[in-house]
Amino acid sequence: MKGLSKDRLWSMAVLAPSVILIAVFVYGFIARSVYVSMTDWGNDPAQALALEPIIRWVGLANYQELFTGFLQGRFRQELVSTIFFTVFFILGCLGLGLGLALILDRNPKGEGLWRTIFLFPMSLSFIVTGTIWRWMLQPGGGVNQAPTLLGGQPSTFGWLSSTDALWKFDWNKLPLLTASVVGLVLIVLAVRAARSGDRTRTLVAAACAALLLGWALLIGPNVKLLPAPELHGFNLALIGIIIAAVWQMSGYTMALYLAGLRGIPEELREAARVDGANDLSLYRHVIFPLLAPISLSAMIVLGHISLKIFDLVYAMAGPDNISTSVPALNMYLTSFRQNQFALGAAIGTILLILVAFVIVPYLSSQFRSEEGHA
Repeated sequence: MKGLSKDRLWSMAVLAPSVILIAVFVYGFIARSVYVSMTDWGNDPAQALALEPIIRWVGLANYQELFTGFLQGRFRQELVSTIFFTVFFILGCLGLGLGLALILDRNPKGEGLWRTIFLFPMSLSFIVTGTIWRWMLQPGGGVNQAPTLLGGQPSTFGWLSSTDALWKFDWNKLPLLTASVVGLVLIVLAVRAARSGDRTRTLVAAACAALLLGWALLIGPNVKLLPAPELHGFNLALIGIIIAAVWQMSGYTMALYLAGLRGIPEELREAARVDGANDLSLYRHVIFPLLAPISLSAMIVLGHISLKIFDLVYAMAGPDNISTSVPALNMYLTSFRQNQFALGAAIGTILLILVAFVIVPYLSSQFRSEEGHA
């Protein structure tokens, strides 16, 4: 205790209640959920709501059921839908937000009013956004009636009810596709590490990439998760959900990009113009590279939102629309409608792992960069 100053002891005493509360009510409940996901709680309806239910340890059986079980095709489609939703949601928010920021950066007339209008959707809850867009995307009105304003025929597209799908693939090929994608990503990381002169990371990334791609070529085609083909793809009904989500969150990315653009010194722009750079070269070689950290931060936040999206889907399409369902909605229904608490906890744990894959590397890189600056 001699090495601890009075201020340090006081700081630890002040932080202790918060640390204890977080340990119990965050990490404690996470540990409890992981434990429940490895039991059979809820498999027997007679025991699900009992005061003292008989719970048995089943290990990873619930996870195996979700990924390979005959009755869990809906969950597998939801995972695929979440990936597509995340990709288009992030691209839409980044693209629209950057475009709006570039317009406002030129100081148009009424900039303050336009900035308020673009930011307004972000102040709404997803429930309000979902209700508004559900009205607008009704089959017999709203957006589908827009062509009649130009003398055309009303559209019949089912924005929230279409059962058509694009880019279908067999779920049995998931291990092969996953290994191939991760292997290619590792190759890119190895090339970047080699260019930066980090030999250790280059060798590790290259070795892992070689192992994964070798497995994908030699063993992957023979791996079968299901006894029969099961096709999944991008359900067109998700388009309506994506439009509503982009409409709400693009103002957030606009604010980030606008702050980044306003933070670039005017002297830097003038120096680039003196060197002969036109507007296209200025943005391509100077401004956009400086905005890269903002893009990464926005992608992390938007990815986190998209992976656990629930309320927007519930408000727009309801709980029983399989075409637009997502894992968070399935977790809710499985846990509180079917009382299959262990299976619902397994879905929640999978979502936690997906979010961790997005958040943890970013936080780790931020921590390392702060240590480097220190």
